[in-house]
Amino acid sequence: MTALPSTAPVHAPQVLDRCRALVRPALAEAVGRLHPWVGEMAAYSFGWCEVGGAPAAASGGKGVRQALAVLGAEAAGAPGRAGVAAAVAVELVHAFSLLHDDIMDGDAARRRRPAVWKAYGTGPAVLAGDALFALAVGTLAAEPGGPGAVRTLSAALGDLVSGQADDLLFATRPWTGPGRVSLAEYRSMAEHKTGALLGCAAALGAVLGGAAPGTATALDRAGRHLGIAFQIVDDVLGIWGDPAVTGKPVHGDLREGKKTFPVLAALDSPAADRLAALLRTGADPGETAALVEEAGGRCAALAEARRHLTAAETALAGLPLRARAADELRSLLDFLVRRNL
Repeated sequence: MTALPSTAPVHAPQVLDRCRALVRPALAEAVGRLHPWVGEMAAYSFGWCEVGGAPAAASGGKGVRQALAVLGAEAAGAPGRAGVAAAVAVELVHAFSLLHDDIMDGDAARRRRPAVWKAYGTGPAVLAGDALFALAVGTLAAEPGGPGAVRTLSAALGDLVSGQADDLLFATRPWTGPGRVSLAEYRSMAEHKTGALLGCAAALGAVLGGAAPGTATALDRAGRHLGIAFQIVDDVLGIWGDPAVTGKPVHGDLREGKKTFPVLAALDSPAADRLAALLRTGADPGETAALVEEAGGRCAALAEARRHLTAAETALAGLPLRARAADELRSLLDFLVRRNL
């Protein structure tokens, strides 16, 4: 398998652990303010409990967005409280988006457990998502610098909705012809659906901490490029990833007919007609994956991910950032894009 060269410092997972440990008490305190039943669903979504409230040790995810919020604030010289508040708000919004995404996509499982809507019902899951969103806004509004932070979050959420709408509409469009999804449209979708919240995470602590607007803007831009790279790597893993690592079935995205970057890139090759025929008929996904790779889809995706990782690092270059936190932030960007490849 062609892979991005691994240069990520070995301490990147420890950075994630440190940030999760820093944020967890404040996040738990915020969730504790919810209605008990809604709070249980929220805790279940974070992997803290089972249905009924019994404690659990399920994985709650890597904590990527909260780490970006903490590191963005620290790098910009914002006070620690700003980074934690930003991280709590972003993690609440991320959880809200996952609850609703699973319903929209019909995904019955998340992190090897039943999704919240399967465990509690669709209506309750929608309610829990709404509660998490309201709690995120309230968390920011209570902080010094809250109005600016709420505006930043609001703009990111507008982009997230736009990206999710495009992603849903992609499923209705043909594989070839004038109505096909272009790579430019894919990049725009990925920036909005994934990059907007990552950019918001990186910038939000700086906004709360009163950092210069140019610093927050550059952090946001870095996060958006990271989001595109992150989404493309997710696409690669969705076709060729190890199920033991990803928790997803091999060739899962091909079985679902998702318009991912490797497939769209391969449809720009001379093999387009043959590949489109396989995609339309739902042929053996192993055969389809092999043709996507043969047509250069995987290599094109990895090259695109590299370009956006470089663009994220360029956005940070020259900023007046605190050295240690900036180094951790850069190492985290690198680690997240190159994960499992």
